[in-house]
Amino acid sequence: MADPKGFLTTPRQEWPRRPVEERVRDWREVHVPGALLPLIGPQADRCMDCGVPFCHDACPLGNLIPDWNDLVAREDWRAAAERLHATNNFPEFTGRLCPAPCEAGCVLAINQPAVTIKNVECAIADRAWEEGFAPPAPPERLSGRTVAVIGSGPTGLAAAQQLTRAGHTVAVYERDDRIGGLMRYGIPEFKMEKHHLERRIEQMRAEGTRFRTSTTVGRDVDAAELRARYDALVIATGATAWRELPVPGRELTGIHQAMEYLPLANRVCAGDLESSPLSAAGRHVVIVGGGDTGADCLGTAVREGAASVTQLDIYGRPGTERDDDAEPWPTYPRLYRLSAAHEEARDLRTAPAADADARLFAASTLRFTGDADGHVRSLHLVEVDAGRRPVPGTERTLPADLVLLALGFSGPDRTDGLIDRLGLALEPRGTLARDAGFATGVPGVFAAGDAARGQSLIVWAIAEGRAVAAAVDRHLSGGTTRLPAPIGPDDRPMRV
Repeated sequence: MADPKGFLTTPRQEWPRRPVEERVRDWREVHVPGALLPLIGPQADRCMDCGVPFCHDACPLGNLIPDWNDLVAREDWRAAAERLHATNNFPEFTGRLCPAPCEAGCVLAINQPAVTIKNVECAIADRAWEEGFAPPAPPERLSGRTVAVIGSGPTGLAAAQQLTRAGHTVAVYERDDRIGGLMRYGIPEFKMEKHHLERRIEQMRAEGTRFRTSTTVGRDVDAAELRARYDALVIATGATAWRELPVPGRELTGIHQAMEYLPLANRVCAGDLESSPLSAAGRHVVIVGGGDTGADCLGTAVREGAASVTQLDIYGRPGTERDDDAEPWPTYPRLYRLSAAHEEARDLRTAPAADADARLFAASTLRFTGDADGHVRSLHLVEVDAGRRPVPGTERTLPADLVLLALGFSGPDRTDGLIDRLGLALEPRGTLARDAGFATGVPGVFAAGDAARGQSLIVWAIAEGRAVAAAVDRHLSGGTTRLPAPIGPDDRPMRV
């Protein structure tokens, strides 16, 4: 550790955000450009270089966090970038999008604010690109074996990069017109500008990975024929089967799934559309669902100029301090957190009826009502207790002419025919069944990411991609592999 007293003398300081009034007028990332690097050296010095670094266990990638914290504190950016990329293919993605379970597992977090691990990670990744520390790494020789990866989200891209670098010829099939999966069309530009994604894709192209866009396996390409053409298949299609809200009035127009709404806003930013056909401009928006996807809808609606935006969370408002009995360190606690989107909604007073920012906690939707033309106009809700039981006398009505459902996802989509054509088995919860080696019951076919694990975090998605790549390489190489496998199919985050 560069400064053995850093954690005692230096307070936690995070990457500052741009003023709300400024950032809601554009789609650029919310943080102040260039303001991170001056903070990072002293923040990295707060790392205690613990004898048993629980941040390793809290991160499914096994990131070498104390190592690169020390190197950043000593301003050895090249070595820090090498340590960072040793365990993470896309640290600029996780540095912007991951909720940082590593910080919840930081030993310093037992009684002090944790090290700003996520900010340090992001700074290293960005510096690596600026200084040329992340060049393409094509294989020295080819194996002669071929792999098709279906899906280009973080799992598919991580698997493809690992297998390409191992010498296999890899083609990535993506049903959308651009590579990236949910990172492309689900994550708003203000959370991660797409040039970060484009840069990695170009790196992968230079290494030899091939990409096939606008190709739905099971519809545009027969899944069985694809299986016969390649030595191995990796299914990393994600969990795109969204959950529904079966309440009266759901059939009214103006009620949409979050993943019908967010891609259109991203296409506006990409220049594909002049304006979104589902734009929130001038409309009263209600978002049903209290998670990150709901917050993404919130920030998007604010930037589109909504008349009001309210987000409903069925859970009660959490506290601001960890409950050591219910969620002891080093588990990831459920706390009241103010995302950039919630900060914007609070300061701009987008939801006069909300509890604190744009959120109504412990709120359950009862029904929707509409006008004579069949368009939604109101959402009727009720307060619920900890058991999600309605509290008598708490019914309320919110104006709503655009309702966005952000209720999560149950498993992979089956409408394209991929699962049925290959004869893949499903778990009772709707995810793809696989064994301890990520293999499905079909020879040569492997499953990874949210399609098999269920809806999870980006850091788990990348870990799945790296682990399934090791399993495929072992299959193709006759039982051995030099690729790392950070997790197994049954590993889960630390819980009580």
